[in-house]
Amino acid sequence: MSAITTHVLDTSRGRPAAGVRVELYLRSGHDWQPIGEASTDANGRCQNLVGEKRIETGTYRLLFHASEYYKTLHAETFYSEIPIIFEVRDPNAHYHVPLLLSPYGYSTYRGT
Repeated sequence: MSAITTHVLDTSRGRPAAGVRVELYLRSGHDWQPIGEASTDANGRCQNLVGEKRIETGTYRLLFHASEYYKTLHAETFYSEIPIIFEVRDPNAHYHVPLLLSPYGYSTYRGT
């Protein structure tokens, strides 16, 4: 089944990042169209950001609201928002985009 999912791990705390608001957009010309929004669960996961919508070929942007998350922990962060822009070439595939997060750095990769 095609889906776009994510998993956020707070590497500074060594645990999943629960409650991170994540928005998903699809590029349409020069604009970004909102596709879905969710917050990570207790395991740091958003299972399917597109819901019942069909994934299209195109350019997508995941936007992670890092400062909101760190405010709930009463911690400072350098990043207010973290955008990850990626290409969907096969609309029938599963796209899993994890984020490894700390207050002053992050990394990402295409997961399975």
